[in-house]
Amino acid sequence: MVFGMATTKITITLPDDQIHSIRELVAAGRAASVSAFVKHSVAVGLFDAAGWRETLNDALRKTGGPLTNEERKWADALLHPPEGKPERRKGNGSRSTRGNRAA
Repeated sequence: MVFGMATTKITITLPDDQIHSIRELVAAGRAASVSAFVKHSVAVGLFDAAGWRETLNDALRKTGGPLTNEERKWADALLHPPEGKPERRKGNGSRSTRGNRAA
């Protein structure tokens, strides 16, 4: 009988190079097993995510709280511009012709 946390067996898909690297760590004794490595990696990822969430919540508390709908729309538009023509930058209009000269 096993005591401790309940576990569930799942299937995940990883790139071959990552599987190879994990198996090398196991063979070198730096990880107990592939499952142990993945379990540890998930725990680290969850810890990091919780830390970032707390950092964000702290920053929001210090700067006036969550974004308003208007601020969120502005940020969304900035981070996800509409598809189509790329936005042109203002400049002096000169372009490099290097590589386009006839020999």
